[in-house]
Amino acid sequence: MTTADTSSVPAATASAPRGAIILAGSHGAIALARVLARQKLDVWFLTNHTPLPRFSRAVAHWRNWSGPEKPGAVDQLEDIVRREKLEGYLLIPAADGDVKFVAQAHARLSRHLNVLLPDWSSLQWAGDKAQTYRRAAELGLAFPEVYPVRSLADAATMPMRFPVALKPSMRIALNRFTRDKVWRADNREDFVRLYAEAASLVGPDCVVVQELVPGDGECQLSYAGLWWQGRPVSSFTAQRTRQYPIDFSYTSTFVETIESEDVHQAAETFLSSIGHHGLCEIEFKRDPRNGALKILDVNPRPWSWFGLADAAGIDFGAAIVALASGHKPPPMRARAGVGWMFGQRDPVAAFQLALAGRLDVGRWLASLTRTRTFASLSLSDPLPSLIELPITVARVLARNFGKSRHNS
Repeated sequence: MTTADTSSVPAATASAPRGAIILAGSHGAIALARVLARQKLDVWFLTNHTPLPRFSRAVAHWRNWSGPEKPGAVDQLEDIVRREKLEGYLLIPAADGDVKFVAQAHARLSRHLNVLLPDWSSLQWAGDKAQTYRRAAELGLAFPEVYPVRSLADAATMPMRFPVALKPSMRIALNRFTRDKVWRADNREDFVRLYAEAASLVGPDCVVVQELVPGDGECQLSYAGLWWQGRPVSSFTAQRTRQYPIDFSYTSTFVETIESEDVHQAAETFLSSIGHHGLCEIEFKRDPRNGALKILDVNPRPWSWFGLADAAGIDFGAAIVALASGHKPPPMRARAGVGWMFGQRDPVAAFQLALAGRLDVGRWLASLTRTRTFASLSLSDPLPSLIELPITVARVLARNFGKSRHNS
């Protein structure tokens, strides 16, 4: 979890950035805004989805925009930059669709903004799960067994070991499949039904079918870091101890810093191969059957538990501003055993795990003593946590109403 040797990080001559634009995102965007505002940056938030980060006092300005999938999205973003005089600001996408949009429009957006992301020719290996697994195979990294299902005929006949997991190769359009992130099929009948629905929502080429790697939270590991022009700057490793739902994570609910050298090495092998630039979190799972560390997902954006870095001693905001200004960042090291908690979801996850006999009250209370930061709660910036509950309730009601209509 030590900081990389920043003496090797190339430092271009540059003036200090005046501000930053965060495109979309939720909890990770809030935590990012807070560390950037602490560096005296003028923080803007643009969204076409959840409004939660705009309520943070760290966000100086916010705008609704049509989103990355709409025609003319680049024109609209450029118009905002010109109208609001934001030339030279950092541009950091914080949601999957915005990541792809920025990477594909990299050359054009870089005329006006300092884009903390590589172009799509490099980023495709991180942004698309199918490409991620291809690159992992080239690098000799372990990954879940993938079944090349491309049609309903394949789904009905291809040999596979159940249970299997269905995942969208990218989470771009918002629908039931991309919101859930993963669907489990325990038998052929369920698989054919779920594959047909997933393919209808995202297209057959965008459905990844893979083995379901067993194991609880102790097996769920992550690398989180900042890279600059293809080289590591600062990073740490973490264990995603609890999640919600408890078997298929929509979001992590308790994450804590750990020491894990093989996670660190595997992640840096992957990111070095694509010449990464910017923030990134890579999810792994250690297969309890054979101990293999398998890469699952690469998230080249602020991740939901981004605030854990600051609580553990890694100031990504200070590092970003230093590097963007042409200076070397100060050395940083993350402390092990520091926890992040999603306060609204973790008690639910803990209760479900307790009912399943996989968690006792003592262990949950012990995790509370290690928690140093929360998903949105901050005494110095309380409004996001106050606003989150009604927003969450409205979203759950809308989702359940949509499911009832879908099933009727």
